Amino acid sequence: MPTAGGRGRTTVGAPHRLDPCGRLVQCAGMSYRALWQNRDFRLLFTASIGTNLGDGVLSVALPWLATLLTRDPMLIGLVASARGMPWLVFTLPVGVVTDRFDRRRLILLADGLRLALVAAVALLAVAAEPGIPAILALVGLTFVLGSVEVLRDNTAQSVLPLVVDPDHLELANGQMWSAEELSGRFIGPPLAGAMIALWVAFPFGFFSAMMLISLIFVSRLRLKQENRAAPAAFISALGEGLRYLNGRPELRRLAGVLGAFNFLYYMSAAVLVLFAQEILGLGAMGYGALLSAQAVGGLLGSLMGPWLIGRLGPSRSLIFGMIGFICVSACMALNAPLWVIVPLLVLDGFTGMIWNITTVSYRQRTIPSQMFGRVNAAYRFFGSGTMPLGAFAGGAIVASAAPMGQAALHLPFALAAVGALGMMAYAMRRLRIG
Repeated sequence: MPTAGGRGRTTVGAPHRLDPCGRLVQCAGMSYRALWQNRDFRLLFTASIGTNLGDGVLSVALPWLATLLTRDPMLIGLVASARGMPWLVFTLPVGVVTDRFDRRRLILLADGLRLALVAAVALLAVAAEPGIPAILALVGLTFVLGSVEVLRDNTAQSVLPLVVDPDHLELANGQMWSAEELSGRFIGPPLAGAMIALWVAFPFGFFSAMMLISLIFVSRLRLKQENRAAPAAFISALGEGLRYLNGRPELRRLAGVLGAFNFLYYMSAAVLVLFAQEILGLGAMGYGALLSAQAVGGLLGSLMGPWLIGRLGPSRSLIFGMIGFICVSACMALNAPLWVIVPLLVLDGFTGMIWNITTVSYRQRTIPSQMFGRVNAAYRFFGSGTMPLGAFAGGAIVASAAPMGQAALHLPFALAAVGALGMMAYAMRRLRIG
C-alpha cells in the first residue's frame, strides 16, 4: 500500500509524460538506454540499492529485537510508533531545510548519522537485558533514527528531478522503486531472518555497512543547478509550502487519502510481527519471507507500472492502488490460511507500487523545484504523519482486547479493511489528477 483517468496507451519501452493539459503523450526520444547513460542516475540508483537493502534488514530486525525485549503489544507498538512519530513532528521544518541547503550534503549527513545510530542499537541488542529500561532505550534510539530518516527521505525525493529530465520521471521512479522492492523488501527481510538466527546484532552491523556504500556513491553525485529558496524567515518559508499545498485541491486530497491509508496500514503493521509469531507460527526467517511476498508484487509493479498507468490513466491507477491492501487486511481479519495470505500480499505489493509511481511522479512534475522540499514535506506531513498514530493505535487495540486471546490480533486488520474500503469510495468520487 502507499508510503506517496484518461491517459492513452504506452509501452514500457516508450516512457511518457503529461502535457500541460494532463494528456499522455509519447516521448520517442526517451528510452531505458538514455536513462542508464546518465552517470548520476547510475550513482543514485546504486546508492539506493545499498540504503534500501539496509532498510529492508532493519524492517525485520527492529520489531524482532523489540519482541526479545518485551512481549507487551503496547510497547512493541510503541517502537513502531517511535520510528514514524518524526513524520508528524519534523516533516514541515525539514522541508524548509531541504530547500535551503545542498541536497547531496544533506543525504550524506543523514546516512552518516543513521550509521552511528544503528551501531548504538547493535550495542543495545548485545548488552541489554529484557525489560522496561531496554525497550524504552530502543524506543528512544528508534525515534532519533526516524527523525534522521525524515530528513533523508524528503531530500532524496527532491534529488531525482535534479538528476534526470522531467520526461524521464516515470521511468526513473519505476527503476528506483524496482531497486527498493528487490533489495529492501525481497532480499532484505529474509536476509535479516537468517542473520538473526545466527546473532541478533548481525543485521545492525550489516545496515551500517550499507550506509557506508551509500556514502561513497552519493559523494560522487553531480546534481543540476538547484533553484534554492530565498533566505526568507523560517515561518514564512514554512507557510509558503503549506499555502501551495492548500491551494491545489488535487495534491491536498491525495495527501488526505494517503494519510488515512497510512494510519490504517501502520495500525496493522505494528502488530504484524506478533500476528506472524502467534497466529501463523512463523520464526524470524518465516517472518522475513512473509514480508518478501509483498516485495515480489512491488517489484512486478515497478516494472509494469509505467505501462499500466498509461493504460488505466492516473485517476484509475490510484483506485487500483488500494485494492490489494483491502483484500489482504480482510483475509487476515478472517483468519485465512497462509497459502491465501501470501498471494494477497503479492497483490498488495503490486497495487501499492502503482499508487507510489503515480503519485510521486505527479508531485515531482507539478511542484516547482525551488519549493519542492517544503511542498513535498507538507504533503508528507499530512500523508505520513498519521503513521505513528496508527502504529500506537494498533498496539493499544490488541492490548485492550487481550481478554479475547489470539482473536485480539485480528482486530486491527478488520478495522483496516473496513476503513480502507471507505477511503476507496471517497477516492472514486473525489480524486482526479489527470
